[in-house]
Amino acid sequence: MKRLHPIMFAGTGSDVGKSIVAAAFCRIFRQDGYQPAPFKAQNMALNSFVTPDGLEIGRAQAVQAEAAGIPCHTDMNPLLLKPQSDHTSQVVLHGKPIGNKDAYDYWRKGNQNSHVSSLNSQFRKEVCDAYDRLAARYNPIVMEGAGSISEINLRNTDLVNLPMARHAKADVILVGDIDRGGVFASVYGSIALQTPEDRKMIKGIIINKFRGDMRLFEEGRKMMEDICGIPVLGVIPYMKDIHIEEEDSVALAMKSSKFIVHSSKVNVAVIMLQHISNYTDFDVLEQDERLNLFYTNNVEDIRQSDIIILPGTKSTLSDLYELRRNGCAQAIIKAHHDGATVLGICGGYQMLGREVSDPLHVEGDIERLPGLGLLPITTTMEGEKVTRQTEFHYQGQLMKGYEIHMGQTTPLPPDGGLVWEQNHCLGTYVHGILDNQAFVEHLLAPFHDKLQEAAKPFDYQAYKEEQYNRLADHVRQHVDMDQIYQILTHD
Repeated sequence: MKRLHPIMFAGTGSDVGKSIVAAAFCRIFRQDGYQPAPFKAQNMALNSFVTPDGLEIGRAQAVQAEAAGIPCHTDMNPLLLKPQSDHTSQVVLHGKPIGNKDAYDYWRKGNQNSHVSSLNSQFRKEVCDAYDRLAARYNPIVMEGAGSISEINLRNTDLVNLPMARHAKADVILVGDIDRGGVFASVYGSIALQTPEDRKMIKGIIINKFRGDMRLFEEGRKMMEDICGIPVLGVIPYMKDIHIEEEDSVALAMKSSKFIVHSSKVNVAVIMLQHISNYTDFDVLEQDERLNLFYTNNVEDIRQSDIIILPGTKSTLSDLYELRRNGCAQAIIKAHHDGATVLGICGGYQMLGREVSDPLHVEGDIERLPGLGLLPITTTMEGEKVTRQTEFHYQGQLMKGYEIHMGQTTPLPPDGGLVWEQNHCLGTYVHGILDNQAFVEHLLAPFHDKLQEAAKPFDYQAYKEEQYNRLADHVRQHVDMDQIYQILTHD
């Protein structure tokens, strides 16, 4: 296939749909016979994934790699920031944590501090080297920016937006969100605030999340092209019935809604922790028509649930303290006593034990807290993070998933496996365990009476492939692919 320029989808702001658009183009290029790969120099997210070689990257790049039909690799997201508080983040470089950084020190201008300047230069070299390795293997590279490209106060330390596009010699497509309003100002302003050199790299505009009759925006499209001097390559309607895993906390907030008991479905409560991570674990359950899944920290909702899930968290002790303070811990224990099934994943698994301790202050100031006492285990936080993909047998079935955790939990399950199960309470460190249909069926087995009239078991892998193809079809229909290919091959 002809060599294409790299393409970067940059944004007028956060949550404008860059990740999903990039995933769509990964699938489109694959369908068209190319070998694309995703790349985001620096990501900030609590939703992460483990590569086949046991290293950690942002979940969005793992999803984009899946859309491209290739295994994920740390070169696709060499720098990952995992927020631990409003002011600090764990820094993960090439899949391994290298420490925590204060946001002010991380982002302030390099000339204010020689150490900060040196660190920024090191990170810049690392992400550029990662890009170069990836570009030598794939064609084209589908790049994603971060947040807004017009944060001019951070221009000197920006590793992920237009400075990265300059290194890659990428064609930049600016994505704007019309659904939130102000799309003309945000698109024009984002372009106008660039340096003349950077402005030349922006080759097109995509308007995302359009609602209503497309014909009503035709005049607006021409006006935008006139004032910006850049072609509008497409206007993509809001996607209502296409489901792609998302990593943004904004997306999670939209999922939380008032609980309504369904008598003919299994009611599944995912506890809304303050530092919830890897909530994409539950995407498979959201699409299963037999289930009524909701996110909550309401005590009454918990009491009416058939299954209660404690998800992963970036701060186990802090979230465990909050569960005790707001009454959720007591509600979970009472619901379990009354017959509800409880499942804990990763940090949620740790909370189900008798105690969680942090003698080295890995997470913060809390050294020790009693757990919910539903499993006969204890957890001690340790400084070294475990990250690996895993395969194991459970209930006679092969299971797959991945682990990302800081603590060590003892004792191990009696059979030496990776799932504790006792008195309709289950705990595991394995993210993605719910992607194994056999595990879901085992979890739902006690509710056979409710399921008799419900839908058949859900094939999640086939469903995801269908969604990637539907996403690609949707985007193809509403963007000018001929013009995009002209841009990507123009010398």
